[in-house]
Amino acid sequence: MTTVEVIQLLLSPTHRFMGRPADGPAPAQGEELVDRVEVRRNLGIVGDRYFAHPAHRRAAVTLMAVENLPVHINAAIDLRQTRRNVLLKGVDIDAYVGSTVSLDSGHGPVLLAVNSAARPCAWMETTIGAGAQRALRGKGGVRCTPLSDGVLTLGPAAFTATDRDPAS
Repeated sequence: MTTVEVIQLLLSPTHRFMGRPADGPAPAQGEELVDRVEVRRNLGIVGDRYFAHPAHRRAAVTLMAVENLPVHINAAIDLRQTRRNVLLKGVDIDAYVGSTVSLDSGHGPVLLAVNSAARPCAWMETTIGAGAQRALRGKGGVRCTPLSDGVLTLGPAAFTATDRDPAS
């Protein structure tokens, strides 16, 4: 078990990065950075744009390490630009593809199957700045399927990881 910190949580009910990046993102509908999210097994984050969408089950929750944000390009970068759901400090989450991780911010563990890398797209050049897509290659976060119901909140969290059974 390692203690990490949940720095930010993003809950976005709408898709803001549609069309061409040169046209810019759609406006946010309310505040997207929240203090608490509810996670549902196999469905995602309640109220998020990918919640209960079958096409996004393997990417229903996305995690990213704050240490990998390209602050040298944009010092004000946060989850609103990267569109990841959970920003963690103290763990190289990109190294856990193929594992099952547990995050417990004091409300019981939330289990997540880390399925794949969340590769940065051309939108990063628009929302963060020139060079962001290249800077985030190999460290743009991970795409996960929630394996349990639970709650994540800002602040310290217990982090554990186990290798996943290839049959699961």
